[in-house]
Amino acid sequence: MKKKMKRESFFLFFFKPHSSMSNESLGLCILLLYTSPLCCFANFSQAKELVYKIKEGLPSGTLIGSMGSDLHLDLSLDPHVLFNLPQKMPSDQYVTLNSTTGQLFTSGNEIDRETLCPDSSEYNQGCQYFQLVKVKILVEDVNDNRPRFPTGEIRVSVPENTQVNARFAVEQSATDPDLGFHGVQTYWLVNDFGVFTLDVEENEGGELTPFLIVTDELDRERREEYVTDIIAEDGGLPPLLGTATLRIIITDVNDNCPQFTESQVNVTLCGNTTKGEHLSRLHAFDPDQGANAVISYAYSDRVPREARALFHLDRITGVIKLAGQINTATGKFYKLTVLANGPGCVPAVATVTVHVIRVASGPPVITPRYIAAEKDGVVTMKESEPPFSPIAFFTVSNTDQRGQGTECLLEGSGPFRLTPYKLLKNEYLLETTEPLDHEQRQDYELTVVLRNPRGLAIKTFVKILVLDENDNAPVFKQSLYEVSVEENNPPNSFLTQLQATDQDSEARGEVIYTLGSDAPSIFLLERLTGVLTVSTSLDREEKQTYRFMVRAVDRGTPRRESIATVVITVLDRNDNSPRFINKDFTFFVPENFPGFGEIGVLSVTDADAGENGWVALSIVNGSDIFVIDAGAQQGTYYLWIEAVDGGEPSLSCLTVVTVLLLDVNDNPPVVLFPQSNQSYMLVLPSTLPGTSITEVYAVDKDTGMNAVIAYSIIKRKGGEPGSFDIDPDTGNITLKRELSDRGLYSLLVKVSDHGQPEPLHSTVLVNLFVNETVSNESYIQSLLTGEEAEIQMEEKQWYVGKLTERPSREDLFPCQPLLIALSVTCLGLFCIVVTLTAYICCKKLKKWRKCQMKRLEVEMPLKVNGDDADRKRTEISNI
Repeated sequence: MKKKMKRESFFLFFFKPHSSMSNESLGLCILLLYTSPLCCFANFSQAKELVYKIKEGLPSGTLIGSMGSDLHLDLSLDPHVLFNLPQKMPSDQYVTLNSTTGQLFTSGNEIDRETLCPDSSEYNQGCQYFQLVKVKILVEDVNDNRPRFPTGEIRVSVPENTQVNARFAVEQSATDPDLGFHGVQTYWLVNDFGVFTLDVEENEGGELTPFLIVTDELDRERREEYVTDIIAEDGGLPPLLGTATLRIIITDVNDNCPQFTESQVNVTLCGNTTKGEHLSRLHAFDPDQGANAVISYAYSDRVPREARALFHLDRITGVIKLAGQINTATGKFYKLTVLANGPGCVPAVATVTVHVIRVASGPPVITPRYIAAEKDGVVTMKESEPPFSPIAFFTVSNTDQRGQGTECLLEGSGPFRLTPYKLLKNEYLLETTEPLDHEQRQDYELTVVLRNPRGLAIKTFVKILVLDENDNAPVFKQSLYEVSVEENNPPNSFLTQLQATDQDSEARGEVIYTLGSDAPSIFLLERLTGVLTVSTSLDREEKQTYRFMVRAVDRGTPRRESIATVVITVLDRNDNSPRFINKDFTFFVPENFPGFGEIGVLSVTDADAGENGWVALSIVNGSDIFVIDAGAQQGTYYLWIEAVDGGEPSLSCLTVVTVLLLDVNDNPPVVLFPQSNQSYMLVLPSTLPGTSITEVYAVDKDTGMNAVIAYSIIKRKGGEPGSFDIDPDTGNITLKRELSDRGLYSLLVKVSDHGQPEPLHSTVLVNLFVNETVSNESYIQSLLTGEEAEIQMEEKQWYVGKLTERPSREDLFPCQPLLIALSVTCLGLFCIVVTLTAYICCKKLKKWRKCQMKRLEVEMPLKVNGDDADRKRTEISNI
């Protein structure tokens, strides 16, 4: 286990139990709590027992023993050793303990052995009992550490001739302080370049070691280094990652041999050439590195000793110089075979042909004087030098006085020219004609040839090396990187790898990648590899497109950079279910509402796009509603509406729609008692005022205020006026005054509801027969029939519309003759108006017909357009 407890706690219990009587026990229990680092418990792996013998009856405060000294404890440790006794009643506490020193003393309670240990018969036998309890607290591991590599950059060297499937151990494996499954579980590469893969092996100790496996042939001359990131991942949920840079260096193998740039070189030499003259420079190259690329130059064994002595060959630089004096009497031809040797290689062969021209007198001489930096005949120039930069002056001497026929020429390719210097005679200036470019060509070999009229040619060789400068900025392979990633991606997801190249050499051509200032902080860009990752999960509904700049900067002086644009499009996933605007909907519908009528609008949204955001609604559980009547059906309906989107898999949500029926006052009150207008009730004349006689009872099928009923007496017949009164709320009829007249009392009672906009009502006739007895019932029935005829009441129940009481004709038409006269007058005036109107219309009819034909052509298209307008109006009105 890599993670352990910082501390452990040990509890030691010592008991000297009592006899069978608990109230006489010596409950001596010493608790030793020792807390310290784990290394301090080496001496406590086994329980230790301390036995102290004391005399009974000792006074209070007598020292029994010092446990700290007897256990050989170091009391100076931090944290300190603590001693503690369990809390007991004062009457049962026989000892006291010093918590810091561990000294044990007697208390104020006297220790009597015969009382505490009555069953102990022998002198040396104690009534003690010992038990050791060891408590360990184990801390469970949580995944709170991410894997960590011992170094930020791991280098692995792989020979370029490595066979496919060869394995190389990455020794600097990651470590994770967490345990078990929370430790390192696997390794993987961010980029394998198509030539590597990663395998993980577990040793006997359970440790994981990553192995780099070569999956394709390598060539150092094509690419000598691969840089990527190696990721260590643990088994937590979510997993934690550790990252290090893996630099795979392809080491060189001597798989290339030297080759000459020119295998045939011709040199023309005058017989009077001075000793030490530079004749030629051979150049061979080897693509290998280090010792494998070391080239040495040597003459072949076929070259005579005389030629070797005359023409010196530098074995390192390949420069051939004249080492002796040439015989000027006769011309001669030399053929020099030069070998370029490399380690373990067949030498490359080049042939140098030297033509020695015989001269009769002193030949011309050309002497260089260098303006640019020169060493051993090699001139170095910066590529930033402007055109027409001077390189060297060449002075021609030993010519005839006139110099006629002597010419100085420049042989070789490149942006150079050799021109006579106007200010001085026999001086020639070598200069550039265009800017040099190290990225196009790194060196030039030029030959300055001097010819005289006799055909003598003297050559001077000049080699020019072009020094690289930071004149090229990094160039991205593409100016716009468009990346698509699905939302809800795992953190630290790979997005793309940026690639930029710089034609400069060495550090001037090394590229570093950085994010622009407009890049959100959730994006990370590896400085050396250009790998772009996102540190968190993206949400398309939060933001759909990210656009920012990236920079590629070289390491030259001054630094140069270029920029590219990265556009990241977050693709939609069906991760949002449809959502109703409200959690539930409530609609109010009046009863008798027609079928297929619109009662409300359900608003639903879906944050997803495309098919993932298309929503279809359906009723999951509900009733078919056509015509709703609150009096006959239920007053509340519940519909479960499901909204389903078009994603794969589809998501849905539910809402409940509550339809509340609003009552319409379409039912008048129905009188249940009395049952008819022919019924009556006997009332004794001796009935006292205030007595409840009877009641009118009615019901209304409507609800709410439409069903609240009010009672009132609208007409009385018989007896004394005001003898009876009715309660407007209950319909209870009571006697208001003493009854002095006998006979039939008839009350026309109006039963009305409180409906809106117009209340509905019914009427009923309440008959009260005041007498001591009912002696002749047929007489009473005749009175009731006559009474009903006199009142002229229509007993009719109205169920639709407003019900009103029908008064008598005398009440409606008190002035009938006056009304008849007014009606006749109005009728006469109406006839006059109609006659005049008809005459005027006939007169204008002819004029209108004449205009009709002229307007026909105009009205035809208008009519067509009018039909379309009417149709649109009809559609709008239907909506």
